[in-house]
Amino acid sequence: MRSRLFSSTLAIAAAVALSATLAAQAPQGPPPGAQGGGGGRGGGRGGFGLVPMLLESDAYADGAIIPVKYAGAGGSTMPGFKITGAPMTAVSFAVIFHDIEPSLGDPPNDVLHALFWNVPAASAGWSEGPSDGSKMPAGTVMGANQQKKPTYMGPGAPAGPRFHHYIFEVYALNANLDIPPTATREEFYKALSGKVVAKAAYVGRYRSEPK
Repeated sequence: MRSRLFSSTLAIAAAVALSATLAAQAPQGPPPGAQGGGGGRGGGRGGFGLVPMLLESDAYADGAIIPVKYAGAGGSTMPGFKITGAPMTAVSFAVIFHDIEPSLGDPPNDVLHALFWNVPAASAGWSEGPSDGSKMPAGTVMGANQQKKPTYMGPGAPAGPRFHHYIFEVYALNANLDIPPTATREEFYKALSGKVVAKAAYVGRYRSEPK
């Protein structure tokens, strides 16, 4: 009787120990109340906690071919954008427009077509207009593009078998940027530190027509 009782006690203790070991090795889920990755238009909060924000344009659809009107060959008209979903803490928007296809310099970089910042958050975007940014909301600072000009430089990818991909990246900031119009892209990114509260991107494709 005593032997059977001892054996039962050992079996129970072994089972408890095995259960504790398996529980410790099991993958741990997120803590209560944690936000998971999102989906849908423009993505969700994800692991970085950035608020979803949406870009919309009448110039061309996200992912579509960019009309020649907005390209260098068409006079580089700057497309307008509507921004929705920016957080209440947003004070202004900072924008970079670049062609991600080329690899220039060492270390390699792509082609910078436009850089501007301090677009007032209250404007919820900007209107279509000239490449010099003269129709941008008051307070906007036009930075220097690849040609070191404070303008929007329209796409100009050569004719060929593939399209280049051009991306508008829009950052919602909790403060304006205090950098000069001559600031480099590196200085622009450095100035964003600690200020980004949301981000959205918009893609267009372009290649020149064969002559």
